[in-house]
Amino acid sequence: MYGLTLYILFPGRSSFSTQYPNVQFAWSYKTNYLNAICSIFHQEGSIAEVVSGFEYEKARSLGIPGHKIIFNGPHKSDGELQRAFSENAVVNIDSFQELYRAENVAKSMGKTATIGIRLNMDTGTYPRWYKFGFDLERNQAFEAVARISKSKWLSLSGLHAHIGTFMLDPKAYAIQVRKMIEFMTRIESLLDCTIDTLDIGGGFPSKNRLKGSYMPPEIAVPKVEEFADTICSTLLENLPSGRRPKLYLETGRHLIDEAGYLITSLIAEKQLPYNRTAYFLDSGITNLYTGNWYDFSIRPGETTDGIPEITTLYGPLCMNIDVVAESISLPPMSVGSPLVIWPVGAYNVTQWMQFITYRPAVVLITEEGTMELIRRREKLSDITTPEEIPEHLLPNEHEGSSHA
Repeated sequence: MYGLTLYILFPGRSSFSTQYPNVQFAWSYKTNYLNAICSIFHQEGSIAEVVSGFEYEKARSLGIPGHKIIFNGPHKSDGELQRAFSENAVVNIDSFQELYRAENVAKSMGKTATIGIRLNMDTGTYPRWYKFGFDLERNQAFEAVARISKSKWLSLSGLHAHIGTFMLDPKAYAIQVRKMIEFMTRIESLLDCTIDTLDIGGGFPSKNRLKGSYMPPEIAVPKVEEFADTICSTLLENLPSGRRPKLYLETGRHLIDEAGYLITSLIAEKQLPYNRTAYFLDSGITNLYTGNWYDFSIRPGETTDGIPEITTLYGPLCMNIDVVAESISLPPMSVGSPLVIWPVGAYNVTQWMQFITYRPAVVLITEEGTMELIRRREKLSDITTPEEIPEHLLPNEHEGSSHA
């Protein structure tokens, strides 16, 4: 019905809860921006967190008003800034150049734009993300706030930071929160500003297994409650008495990765040297972008007899690098046997590549157990529609015909 290769998404209810009294979750569009998936999280109360004009448009097309969109990222065009300001989106400025452009845009609109700034800081994690935001330790963040406080066209109301991805140490968030509160207290006492929102970002891990990890994710990955408890307790312990700025938490991988499965089928087998069997699948690395960092769980999709043996799994691409699993223990299988690859719900649908083969369909299994198609299998017109071919390169309908 849907083709041999198939993504299945089975999102459940969010288990991420907090003890902080003023919290707002924001769904990270870049993690999985299928319309149906975004709509599920919006129905559960999440606003949108976007990092590009494309994602901003996608959120608006789903009926999310501007004031319920957090606009992050290092690149926002003047037109995108103007739209975000006019629609009262939460815009977090990433650099001095963007700050100057935002001021000019607001001036051209004749309105004072309310903004936030992104911070980067040392939380003891490696590697530190220097790419995004204003460096807290080198005083760039203070200089940015000082510049904003002197502007007639900009007003600072929020601080934002996102310290990493697939974070495994909740204590890093405690350091982040303390530094953000210390900075908030400093700028409010020295400069003309009041901070209404603290955006802690995201980066919360799933039960995927990092390559090179000796411990299984059940041991290596902390429970999400540990992150929530650490963030909330640090906030409550360090905020001034009576101050409870709104807390934004940007959720993504933790909520969708384990809900995603890729169903693929065995299309051929070959015998390799050293008495090893290789199986060829109808889905490869173009559909499994996060396989660069994670060792997925790969299991037969049906009961199979036989003694497991070390096997190599190849994808269907005409590229030698299309290796789904270099060395994996699997029982003997035959052509047509299904395999289930998990967890793949985060970042694979948004980063998959159209290369050589069509991208597969995606179905959603609801809480009631019904199956719904939320993205059909790709077809040729999806790829060729944006193309333009010059008239002199159009196929000649008479070419190849016989002449007297």
